[in-house]
Amino acid sequence: MAKKTFRKISLLLVLLGLLSITSCSDTSSFDYVASTHIIPAPKQLVTGEGFFTLDKNISFKSIEYFGSENSYFSNYMQQKLGFNFETTNRDDKAQILFKRNNNLVEEGYLLSIDQKITIEANTQKGLFYGIQSLIQLLPFEHLQALKVKSVKFPRVIVKDEPKFKYRGMHLDVSRHFFPVEFIKEYIDHLAMLKMNNFHWHLTDDQGWRIEIKQYPELTNKAANRQETLIGHYNDSPQEFDGKRYGGFYTQEDVKEIVAYASQRHITVIPEIEMPGHTQAAIHAYPELGCTGLQVPVATKWGVFEEVFCPKEETFTFLKNVLDEVAALFPSEYIHIGGDEAPKTRWKSCAHCQNLMKDKGLKNEEELQSHFITTIEKHLNSTGKKIIGWDEILEGGLAPNATVMSWRGSNGAIEAAKEGHDVIMTPTSHSYFDYYQATYEDEPTAIGGYLPLKKVFGFNPVPAELNPEEAKHVLGAQGNIWTEYISTSDQLEYMAFPRMLAMAEVVWSGPTKNLEEDYDNFLERLEPFMERMDVLDINYANHLFNLEGAVVKENNEVFYTLSTPTKGKEIRYSVNDKKKLKYVKPFKISALTSPEAAKGIPQYVINGQVYKKGAAVGRKFSDTIDYHKAVNAQVAINVEPHPAYSAGGKEALINGVNGSNTRFGDKEWLGFWGDDLEITITFPEPTKINKISTRFYNANGQWLYAPNNWRAIITLENGSILSNKQMINSDEQIVLSEMKLDTKSYLTKQLVLRIPSYGIIPDGYQGAGNKAWTFIDEVIVE
Repeated sequence: MAKKTFRKISLLLVLLGLLSITSCSDTSSFDYVASTHIIPAPKQLVTGEGFFTLDKNISFKSIEYFGSENSYFSNYMQQKLGFNFETTNRDDKAQILFKRNNNLVEEGYLLSIDQKITIEANTQKGLFYGIQSLIQLLPFEHLQALKVKSVKFPRVIVKDEPKFKYRGMHLDVSRHFFPVEFIKEYIDHLAMLKMNNFHWHLTDDQGWRIEIKQYPELTNKAANRQETLIGHYNDSPQEFDGKRYGGFYTQEDVKEIVAYASQRHITVIPEIEMPGHTQAAIHAYPELGCTGLQVPVATKWGVFEEVFCPKEETFTFLKNVLDEVAALFPSEYIHIGGDEAPKTRWKSCAHCQNLMKDKGLKNEEELQSHFITTIEKHLNSTGKKIIGWDEILEGGLAPNATVMSWRGSNGAIEAAKEGHDVIMTPTSHSYFDYYQATYEDEPTAIGGYLPLKKVFGFNPVPAELNPEEAKHVLGAQGNIWTEYISTSDQLEYMAFPRMLAMAEVVWSGPTKNLEEDYDNFLERLEPFMERMDVLDINYANHLFNLEGAVVKENNEVFYTLSTPTKGKEIRYSVNDKKKLKYVKPFKISALTSPEAAKGIPQYVINGQVYKKGAAVGRKFSDTIDYHKAVNAQVAINVEPHPAYSAGGKEALINGVNGSNTRFGDKEWLGFWGDDLEITITFPEPTKINKISTRFYNANGQWLYAPNNWRAIITLENGSILSNKQMINSDEQIVLSEMKLDTKSYLTKQLVLRIPSYGIIPDGYQGAGNKAWTFIDEVIVE
């Protein structure tokens, strides 16, 4: 936590300096001037001329219906600003007035600041969200709880309501445990951003985190693992820390957290995984598995073959567990997982096979549907509904289930068309455990690449749904899985500011003009970061970093530099030559120096962002290997998977290599089970004699290099040359080179055919699923 401590000291010094400048005669109090920056963006915000000044003695009027919100607001203002509240029963005497307006929707509010501050709402929820907007209008310094004489508010009218009913954030506490006080902080952050659902992932292979009184071994045994994987799952050999690790929430802890969230109009949705991701529970009660054998609580990440066996003993256990869970959580929903449940044990289990015959089930997928339906019937009988990951669609969807679509949008489309409600949380836009920047020193993450702008650009409603079907899309949420997140600092770094972008998507609605709206979002985010500083949130700040890209126009190659926020200066150099001010994309071409002739010509571009003359952000460097395909055109027969498509098809021939340590960047393109055909068309006939590319080979994450690939070259005379290159390597980065022969071939078109590895074999992570293909730069010499 040293980083947070340093930030606190620095901010205190800044604020003390502000005090001395603002009020020399009285260094204990000063005036604030509010702004109009609000995240998520209101539906309508209109500013007027002048200011309304609120001093420390507040005359306040509200109604009894808003009782808890009245207390929340007055306590907040007294604690943070030292303002005193005096109630009045006259509207004309009130400086702050809360009114009920039956014409507003359930979560809507109307905030006006003119001669007084007025918030109108139809419900407690609506008023609470109006209060959150008013709090955001306060300058961030008030969070230091310093004495304040007054606050000057700009005159403004805010009319607001949410786009989506479900606005959520998820947190996995099974892989790594987080204490009650941090969970409360996390809930406070959700409330600040008008999110209304906290999806609490409480059980998994690596730990059971909730007390169940009828089954004490779940916390005596299943809440602790003997050690934990160090580094990444793909590291070879895998290493472990040798330290016992665990923790759980008592039922009193749960009640405390649920009550705390309820006061902030946040519903806590618990997740109890089944039938897969259950190795910890089976460790505590081996009879719940198909083999009856003792298994350890998992010490590394991934998908495990130990799953609940669908027998009466198991269903009795689960019904009893869920009864205790249901009593603790007022939520209408209980999340029952349903994802990544291997069928290996069921296939070899005599009971499971006999059950399938008795029930007339065709396969193990239908057996899983039977499992989920049995659980759903029980929960429905207690007045609860189930949510499951989109795998619960396999074998037939339980009648009243809500689907949480994570493997893309297909699950959501299928469920919505069948009349089921869906919540969107696809890996492509919602997995905040993915990398958010491409720098090699980013904290270790599971993989993937999800920058802030991509989150902001998310549209939760699939285009394939008609207006009636689209009504079943309740909303969306961001997910934080914690395999590689062990501390609260690191969790905040992964969550912020992407959580702000997701909050804007689900409250304000998807953008209709990404470039324009994203610029507006960043204009509000930049000052909001000062608020997060004072709140001691360890956010990731990539707003002042440089991004570079190779672009092509009229068969010429240019390089462009950009930084997310406006009003900044960019300076750069090429191959360590004179620094220049960046004005527009600059041309690059094949170098002709003697050094370049020895190999592929290379550009090294360095850059830095400047704000008011001072360097900000981190230094930038990019290397372009100008091989013969850089100025060519490229086409692919299939689009990369949305979660792994950041660089687009141009990433294949832009001269930039992907990371050597992870596939989560702009240069690696990912394809799930697709056979690829990459067509490279040169602007003019070109002599080539060597083709090479790289494949990412991380079997633990379902990534497999192909067994072979083929190059098909169309010669000038129309004849075809076809070469096949075999691959036999278990390295994580597989470099595959094809030397045509000593002769150079003159061609205008090159086609690469790359078959998928196929289906992952039994005994490996993801067995039975399609393998992923990840491909880097296609280098032509």
